[in-house]
Amino acid sequence: MANRSWLFVPGDSERKLAKAPEIGADAIIVDLEDAVAVEAKPAARELAAEWLSAHRQQVATRRFERWVRINPLDTPFWRDDLQAAMRGSPDGIVLPKSAGPEQVRQLSAEIYELEQRSGIAVGATRIVPLVSETAAAAITIGAYAEVPLPRLGGLMWGAEDLSAAIGASRKYGVDGNWTATFRMVRATVLLTAHACGVPAIETLHADFRDDGGLVWLAAAARADGFSGMLAIHPGQVAPINSAFTPSEAELTEARAIVAAFAAAPGAGVVALDGKMLDQPHLRLARRILGDE
Repeated sequence: MANRSWLFVPGDSERKLAKAPEIGADAIIVDLEDAVAVEAKPAARELAAEWLSAHRQQVATRRFERWVRINPLDTPFWRDDLQAAMRGSPDGIVLPKSAGPEQVRQLSAEIYELEQRSGIAVGATRIVPLVSETAAAAITIGAYAEVPLPRLGGLMWGAEDLSAAIGASRKYGVDGNWTATFRMVRATVLLTAHACGVPAIETLHADFRDDGGLVWLAAAARADGFSGMLAIHPGQVAPINSAFTPSEAELTEARAIVAAFAAAPGAGVVALDGKMLDQPHLRLARRILGDE
């Protein structure tokens, strides 16, 4: 099953890193980018490497995945970030401000070399790019579906950086929905991720005190086809996990649909509770059931 919650944790905070494994996030992202001041980055790299190594043994139980957000590839920091992260054998690297698939390829080549040097299985380290943080990146999101990217582990989008990049003073309209620009970017990320066969990850909700808004946004994201959502505060993890977990009623209905098709092998359409169901209903039912 895809990760539901992706929690950012500042890479320079030993206290927050120590608490992170008990919060319940499916994926913990040790942040070496925005959360860490330039002068603190060297120390944060060491903390990140130590934390990744300390929690490497939990991989067998899959309590949570260990990710690192490095600095963008147009900065002088990212190679040092990557080398430190790879010492701890992370599950993946989050690439911020990704300018397109070519940057994913560049990062992939660097990871390949470091995997070989570190004794990590080649190809084990995935990459999730943040694909919408500049205007130029946002209008080329579809390009990720046009080239093979074996390490691609999902697509994330970020509304906060994009709003700053384009000088937008609002992201939501008076009706509470995304404005046209952000709606377009969000939909493009969603469709491109599905075209690539990887998870689509919803942007964060910056107001971590707004529990009601988070619940609404997370439920809407799942209903629209996203598989998970970013979190910037521990208190956001449980609502996100809940929103992206199928209810018992959904699971019961999905099992009934699968059973109905299993009872009619070769049938393209079956009847269930007065409804005619076809193959798209079966595919959605299987998606809801996940690994059952």
